[in-house]
Amino acid sequence: MSRLFRMLVRWLIPALLAVANMALAADAPRPRIGLVLGGGGARGAAHIGILETLQQNRVPVDCVAGTSMGALVAGAWAAGMSPAAMRESLAAADWSDMFIDNPDYAELSYRNKTMARRFLAGSESGVMIDGVKYQSGVVTGQKIKLFFNQLVDANLGERNLEDLPLPVSIVATDIGTGERVIFRDGPLTLAMRASMSVPGLLAPVDHEGRKLVDGGLVDNLPIAEVRERCKADIVIAVNVGSPLLKAEEVGSLITVSAQMIAILTEQNVSRSLALLRAGDIYIRPDLSGITAGDFSRHGEAADRGRAAGDAVSGRLVALSLSPEAYAAWWQGIEVRRRSAPRIDEIEIAGLNRVDTAAVARHLHIEPGQRIQPADINRDLLRMYGDGWYESVDYTVLSQRDKNILRVTPVEKRWGPDYLRFGLNLQADNSQGTSFGLRAAYHSTWLNRLGGELIVSGDVGSTNRLGANLYQPLDPAQRLFVEATVGVEQSRLNIYQNDARIAQYKVTENGHGVYLGANIGVLGPVRLGWVQRRRNYDLDIGSPSSPNAGASFGGWKTSLDFDQFDRMHFPTRGWAAQLSYFDSPEVGYSKAEANLQGAFALGGTVFNARFRYTGSPRGVLPFYDAGYLGGFLNLTAFAPNQVVGDDIRYLGLRTERIIGHLPLGLSGDMRLGFALEAAKVGMRYSESKSDGLIDSAAIYLGGQTPFGPAYLGFGYSTSGVSNLFLFVGTP
Repeated sequence: MSRLFRMLVRWLIPALLAVANMALAADAPRPRIGLVLGGGGARGAAHIGILETLQQNRVPVDCVAGTSMGALVAGAWAAGMSPAAMRESLAAADWSDMFIDNPDYAELSYRNKTMARRFLAGSESGVMIDGVKYQSGVVTGQKIKLFFNQLVDANLGERNLEDLPLPVSIVATDIGTGERVIFRDGPLTLAMRASMSVPGLLAPVDHEGRKLVDGGLVDNLPIAEVRERCKADIVIAVNVGSPLLKAEEVGSLITVSAQMIAILTEQNVSRSLALLRAGDIYIRPDLSGITAGDFSRHGEAADRGRAAGDAVSGRLVALSLSPEAYAAWWQGIEVRRRSAPRIDEIEIAGLNRVDTAAVARHLHIEPGQRIQPADINRDLLRMYGDGWYESVDYTVLSQRDKNILRVTPVEKRWGPDYLRFGLNLQADNSQGTSFGLRAAYHSTWLNRLGGELIVSGDVGSTNRLGANLYQPLDPAQRLFVEATVGVEQSRLNIYQNDARIAQYKVTENGHGVYLGANIGVLGPVRLGWVQRRRNYDLDIGSPSSPNAGASFGGWKTSLDFDQFDRMHFPTRGWAAQLSYFDSPEVGYSKAEANLQGAFALGGTVFNARFRYTGSPRGVLPFYDAGYLGGFLNLTAFAPNQVVGDDIRYLGLRTERIIGHLPLGLSGDMRLGFALEAAKVGMRYSESKSDGLIDSAAIYLGGQTPFGPAYLGFGYSTSGVSNLFLFVGTP
């Protein structure tokens, strides 16, 4: 009996106690957990790795707060996006393009392409009654906002913070008062966009009378928010902020500004860390070498976040749920895959000056169809590419049993009248140095059809004054009339035997009237009448060289299609410029063709160009002949060194991309090599030469915020060579 009693004491009682403890544990409430995801730009991709660790250890969360990039991850996760899906979306995003508002150059309207060619992109200034106004950031955030829409499936319907299954708080800063602004309700993507508005880079978000910028300025690690929001017993705080620069690393205006922001951020992070308690979990991933702008390294940052999370797994295990309980928790958050609703009605809201038809022409969805993110993003970017808006967005609303697509273009507050500027500097060892400054007054939406007037002037080596009036004939702006008038003074060098023998001062005045049609975003076709007067007055050279002058006019038809992805140094696409001019009074016609194409293989771009200038009827007179010479137009020769009729030119080149400009600045830098050849049927200059003209060139260049820039050297087997430098707007 005593033996039996001892066995009961030894085995049965511990078993009963274990069962009792399990029952008590099951009945005991689990601690409430608050997750804090701090800001840090591209370093914030480490949060994805942290979420993967939480998922692996089956750790539930009762509320989440995020700032800047942490707001993006927190918002997407609370909206039901898994860490794996986030990795996939970040990998698919083109981060170098994300911080460039405009669509591909091919998607811009022709008028906007013209502005981009002639003027510096960042020079647009609004002319208002109360003075000159400017855009409030290098980037307005158009593509970034559309990316947020895609992350949270905005095509399925508006996602509001208050409707999310997991409470989420997003932090922004009121730049006017310095106050912390917490989003707990309202549109999710608007809150995400506001929290990521880095001052000076991204334009502030206007919301309820406030201008909102990056929340990192006031609360980069919002620990207090989760304490208040869900009464968190345990806080998991993830800090991905950038360390301060060393004193010797601070020198330029950019680094001083970055250091000032970093100091403000570190100060508020220190205050937040003081709120941590003994049971809280603080994670700071090792992100050394990854800067706030290294978005291309998102995968590496996520991996480092995962490593940091795994390092504290021992503490996370204590917070684990059973597989069944965790699955039930996540199912309450995860978005069920469903198809987008069929759209019953389309609204275009918020316009003041712009006609709705000018917006609707870019919209391809129709009632009865479903919204596909890639399609709606393309359409909205084309709208933005018209150049009249600071942002274009959309929402899908359900009202009275109808699904409504509401497109919301926001017209530029600094429009509709603008000042624009351009500049250029060119030097070569055959003609010396030339320069130019350009300014224009651009007035848009003169009437409900979208009339525009541009008055521009150039001073420098070429002096020019001109005006262009553009008047659409229908609300969708498919048809238009255009009138131009201008006067110009330039210099033309005349060459013989590869030596300059004379220089003429060329004065031209003229006007033209055209009827045209816009073929989508391809470009326009035109038919019109052109009248010109050119005078050639000897400036340098033998007194026996004659002066000349001529008036000529005639009918001109043209086609100008451009589907390159970049303006001056494309990576893919094609362009075709064709024109035909016939002068009944002089008795000749002039045909011109310029055909180009480009494609890329890896980091190497291949280009081809064919050009023709000739006279189907009569002979081109000297004052309206074709020209060869200059960079990538027979690089070894001086600009306009070869003048003649019946010109055929072929250029092939390859370019290796060797670097990229920082975020928010379009373009890359390239090392290129070109082979060029030309044949001239009749020559007005270099008349003693005959046969094929060749040239080879090597150059370093690319498209920059100041326009194309290149340094090149060209050489011909005829013994001619030339060194070129150019920066600015052509």
